[in-house]
Amino acid sequence: MNVSLRQLRVFQAVLEHGGFSRAGAALGLTQPAVSRAVRELEQALELRLFDRTTREVVATAAGLRLQGKLTRVLDELEDALQAARLEGAQAHGVVHVASSPTLSASLMPLLLARCRQHYPQLRLVLHDQVQRLNIEAVQNGLVDFGLVVEPDAATPLESEPLLEDDFWLVCRRDHALAGQAAAHWTQLSGQPLVLLDHSSGSRRLIDGLLEQHGVDCEVAQQLGHSQSVFRMVAAGQGVSISPGLAMPLPAGSDLRVLPLLPAARRRIVLIKRPHRSLSPLAQRVWRLALEMRRELAQAA
Repeated sequence: MNVSLRQLRVFQAVLEHGGFSRAGAALGLTQPAVSRAVRELEQALELRLFDRTTREVVATAAGLRLQGKLTRVLDELEDALQAARLEGAQAHGVVHVASSPTLSASLMPLLLARCRQHYPQLRLVLHDQVQRLNIEAVQNGLVDFGLVVEPDAATPLESEPLLEDDFWLVCRRDHALAGQAAAHWTQLSGQPLVLLDHSSGSRRLIDGLLEQHGVDCEVAQQLGHSQSVFRMVAAGQGVSISPGLAMPLPAGSDLRVLPLLPAARRRIVLIKRPHRSLSPLAQRVWRLALEMRRELAQAA
């Protein structure tokens, strides 16, 4: 037997309003849609619920018996659904999210604000750590989900894209490239580079782009935080390739940011363990993060 809640509500409305057309008007359905729902219910139950004439629709004895039991059941179901809605509006508990320092500083404040607005009783705990540790935390179930640079395709995780983030050249204002409107990747050949180290999710992508464009250069310094990279560039240690979300530059720094051509981007994604459902609370936070996509795209 395959009976839907929609069919039962339509059946009840026909009884309450005394006809298919009036029931359809009350439910926002067409008369044919109401007739179809009732016919499908009758077929599923193998019962005739209404006697139809050209002038009226009258419940059969079986239809009246069903109504007597159904009214109480639907009322109880409505109470249960209303309780679930209230629970969602007043969700309380803890959700753990892993994120790298750059993303923690740029994206997580917005997500935290959204959680506070929609679920004031929910506590969102941020695990601010490098990409490798974030992936391990998700895989091992130490956090509910993560916000990371898209991992290698071989990494066994489920992911959902959130936004794309451009790579930029950062150099001193007295550097030879600083006067250009943009810089080409090939112009980096021979330049000392100051980059994030391999604990960063972006470093693998940057190394691949340098190889793709045939750039031959020395990595003069490798550091764990973007602000440290910028200060090394300001101190004359070289130029850097930086994702846009790592901005802004340190206050008062004498640095310039240039687009790199051809444009290259990294993808920021939400990750979770494969074939595992999130808890109801974590699912709410995940949905809030996905709802930020349009706003982030407009701001990019």
